Amino acid sequence: MEGNVKKIISGKVREVYEVSDDKLVIVTTDRISAFDVILPKPVANKGKVLNAVSLYWFNFTKGIIPNHIISSDLKDMPEFFQKDEFEGRTVLVKKLKMLAFEFIVRGYMFGNMWEAYSKGDKFCGQKIEGDYKLAEKLAVPLFTPSTKARVGHDEYISVQHVKDVIGAELVGRIEKVCLKIYNTCYNYAYNKNIIIADTKFEFGLDAHNSLFIADELLTPDSSRFWSLPDYKAGVSPKSYDKQLVRDWLTENKINGEMQFDNVSDDVLRKTSEIYAECLRKITE
Repeated sequence: MEGNVKKIISGKVREVYEVSDDKLVIVTTDRISAFDVILPKPVANKGKVLNAVSLYWFNFTKGIIPNHIISSDLKDMPEFFQKDEFEGRTVLVKKLKMLAFEFIVRGYMFGNMWEAYSKGDKFCGQKIEGDYKLAEKLAVPLFTPSTKARVGHDEYISVQHVKDVIGAELVGRIEKVCLKIYNTCYNYAYNKNIIIADTKFEFGLDAHNSLFIADELLTPDSSRFWSLPDYKAGVSPKSYDKQLVRDWLTENKINGEMQFDNVSDDVLRKTSEIYAECLRKITE
């Protein structure tokens, strides 16, 4: 506790501070996690990139749904945050009652959905019809919720399960907003030579039960961004995210164990460059 500043969450990437009854400060660090493990070495400027990308999209989509951002100017925050270390990575936000789910929109056949589809299994309670290759564009984007796990893996669940917990009317509004944001931002990014293959959204309610989008928005940590010029269905596309780190860990196991403590500085440097390139492409 620093005066009226109290850290309430230390996540994989973000530090969350309570600064008043109705406001929080969120600091996005340079930490990087892979396979649910935080690496001991950070990725330079990653937090600043994530913060800048989120702020860009929050502003871009504010006509679709209000968001939790109050300010990104340190002068609007308690004195504790008015230091160089917080510059470019810190936001003052509305405190919300966060919903206990993540809402993922998938536009392409990839990841866990591809694994389920390949086996002929349902995914999030849905049977996926059609004949798809890996990374192929879906006929229509799919709305696929999951739980939010503090530790370990999130669990994919059906839309009906979420309706049973928070109500069909609210889920209907959230699905409409998610698809609207995804389609709007997909078209924008496509013109910047980036494919948004999928992305996750988080929402909260204020004291009046108004719906806000919160946390982060369309960042390389919460989305799959693919390079459009390099894209080809049937192969794993070039991505603007931490895939390089995941690949290194997968390919450099010792006795079957991932070497989280030994990721090379070169891989971390290249990952930093990939994040920076993503920011440039989106905002230029």
